[in-house]
Amino acid sequence: MKSKQEHWDEIFSAKQDTELGWYEDDLSQTLNLLNNIAISASSTLFLAGAGTSKLVDELLKTKAKLLVNDISAKALEQLSQRLDTSQCQYLHHDLSQSFDESFAVDVWIDRAVLHFLLTEEQITRYFDNLKNTVKCGGYVLLAEFSSTGATHCAGLTVHRYSTDEMQTRLGDKFELIESKEYVFVNPFQQEMPYIYALFKRTI
Repeated sequence: MKSKQEHWDEIFSAKQDTELGWYEDDLSQTLNLLNNIAISASSTLFLAGAGTSKLVDELLKTKAKLLVNDISAKALEQLSQRLDTSQCQYLHHDLSQSFDESFAVDVWIDRAVLHFLLTEEQITRYFDNLKNTVKCGGYVLLAEFSSTGATHCAGLTVHRYSTDEMQTRLGDKFELIESKEYVFVNPFQQEMPYIYALFKRTI
């Protein structure tokens, strides 16, 4: 049986970006929500499951420090070769496992990881990582398959989310700022319902 890293490494090795089912040319949905946040060169942003997304290129324009995470070493290799910048720090880590290192971020962005975690243990560890990492006054942007969304992606079963479940798992230290339902149309013209939610850590 393949490991999770092997599964994703094979995908990134075999396909071009535009052949990936989650490839986004239009990043406005994510960027519009991030416009609610004052991001500057002194900010630290964490991008969960970055893959080879063009979102990294857009975030670089903020001049903030980027912590770019993925479980796929192949994806991080391709991304680092494309960007060739010291503004990014690359973290090869499975977010369903506890962090070995300690760091703090102003913004945690995830459009690619959380919905692939299925067991309660995996999901709890993910949220523990998030809560231990996001500063007071920091933000969390989660974009996951909605309760009416797809049940599978990239050959894997997914956990579908509502804003209420996100809030429950984040707890009362996080306040919902804005949420939107969004139908993402993938490169194969398939409609994929998502829920986008922006939270602020208040305590």
